[in-house]
Amino acid sequence: QSDKVDVMTGIIWSNLAMAVIPGAVAQGTIYLSPNAGPSALAGAGCNENYFNIAWQNDNLHEGMGAYATTAGFKKSFILAPNYPAGKDALTGFKRFFKGEIANELYTQLGQTDYAAEIAEIRASGADSVFFFLPGGMGIAFMKQYAGAGVEIPLLGPAFSFDQNILQAVGDAALGVKNTSQWSKDLDNETNKAFVESYQAEYNRLPSLYSSQGFDTANLLISAMDAASISDKDAFRAALKAANFKSTRGDFKFGPNNHPIQDIYVREVVKEGDVYTNKLVGVALEDHGDAYAADCKM
Repeated sequence: QSDKVDVMTGIIWSNLAMAVIPGAVAQGTIYLSPNAGPSALAGAGCNENYFNIAWQNDNLHEGMGAYATTAGFKKSFILAPNYPAGKDALTGFKRFFKGEIANELYTQLGQTDYAAEIAEIRASGADSVFFFLPGGMGIAFMKQYAGAGVEIPLLGPAFSFDQNILQAVGDAALGVKNTSQWSKDLDNETNKAFVESYQAEYNRLPSLYSSQGFDTANLLISAMDAASISDKDAFRAALKAANFKSTRGDFKFGPNNHPIQDIYVREVVKEGDVYTNKLVGVALEDHGDAYAADCKM
């Protein structure tokens, strides 16, 4: 407010997004989300000034629910942190998983000791474990899970197997399937150039968060090239047109300003000394979100 900004971006966590975005867009500020996509902002709480460039929170988890079903899993133990994105995660997985839920468990946000949860998993009779534990939570869980010797297959979204997380987890992640709207080996010229230039600049592979930030910046630039921010209607129309080259290839917004896109299945592998992901399939094609019908823009 004091700086009278026209556009905001940058929030990663959904609980922070819910604290900031509704007030900002209600005052006429345009918000471009490079990550957090809480369900409350995709349906009845949508706003013409709010655009999500990454995904609606449920999406990658819906993809894993679909994959788990086609892969033949029948009974899954599911867990996530107790905050908006965690609740969206398990809701999304359950929406597309056709098997039985052995147990649905919410952990503390920031939790690092998962001994009790792993004991429950071991005794659950599940044939798979779906977990959404981003950042340090995922590192701690994966290491403790491997150390406990539990052999029930793990499944998760890309956030639990992000490029930066994998180096800390190590061999415990090898072979695990995860879902993402992006991968470093997506075969399009923009993505190839992005990965190459990122490695040259930072001497490491980009993460999905890096790709989302890159796409968000290029969307903003495309709108600035097409319209003046002083004309909000024209500027919003330029954003909606999404006339930029995405790392994902084709990119378009749905009616609630959230992406319609493919959700891919990836597998954790080791290339030389680097743990990373490779594409192994498509979980959902041209996938939108479950809340768009409730958006009355």
